[in-house]
Amino acid sequence: MKKINIGGVPEHFNLAWYLTLKERAYEKEGINLRWKDYPGGTGAMCKALRNEKIDIAVILTEGIIKDIIAGNPAKIVQTYVQSPLIWGIHVAADATYNTIDDLEGTKAAISRFGSGSHLMAYINAENNGWDTDNLGFEVINNLEGAIDGLNKGKGDYFMWEHFTTKPLVDQGIFKRVADCPTPWPCFVIAVRSELLAEDEETVKTVLRIINEMTSKFKDIPNIDERIAVRYEQQLDDVQKWLSLTEWSQELIDEETIEKVQEKLLSLDIIPEKWSYKSLTHKLV
Repeated sequence: MKKINIGGVPEHFNLAWYLTLKERAYEKEGINLRWKDYPGGTGAMCKALRNEKIDIAVILTEGIIKDIIAGNPAKIVQTYVQSPLIWGIHVAADATYNTIDDLEGTKAAISRFGSGSHLMAYINAENNGWDTDNLGFEVINNLEGAIDGLNKGKGDYFMWEHFTTKPLVDQGIFKRVADCPTPWPCFVIAVRSELLAEDEETVKTVLRIINEMTSKFKDIPNIDERIAVRYEQQLDDVQKWLSLTEWSQELIDEETIEKVQEKLLSLDIIPEKWSYKSLTHKLV
């Protein structure tokens, strides 16, 4: 059996992986695929890829592009979710902030530097005409850290996926003041370059299995109810999320890579742009 370690956020986007693992779809192909949840998100997964703790990551597009340019020996092999990620902008339930304008000049709570919550704070600031040089940050590690931190005044607002965080809004733990969608497809699949060089066939098999699942995901009987139960979400929220979400089975295109890099460069998040071939790997 070929052992492959893969990581992703413990969110509804990745239920397709759980379903394929439950079916033992990889085992049947001689692959021992081990999934690891990363509640800390993109920054934690980038570190795990670098340290060879995982071989594959289901990761935010902008985060992995930034980290490959910063020296992460990995390549993007496919877009996983084609639609944008809708980032909710949250504050403590009893905070005096009620609108996005109230947050100008305040501190963003982020999971870690280089994470999606960090990069999207810049994009949100630019969207609202704020001076990005004046952004302040507090590292809170993950969603649990935000629950504890925001209510103790550690950071003023926290950006995290809208539907993942919605139960906390419903419970009165957070208040959501706005949303900020990513300007590009949100999740890609990245693989360590060493694995691509050594065993591209195994990577292709893994992708074939997950792509078969995502292509029919919305047609699975009662999938909305299963998501609602597993991720403790309201059924109507799950149905809305499903209507907004589109999976992909294709390699990310050059135009999107260029668009992401242009934005990251303009915000001084990356020092230079790399070629499309330096960031991606086409499986043949």
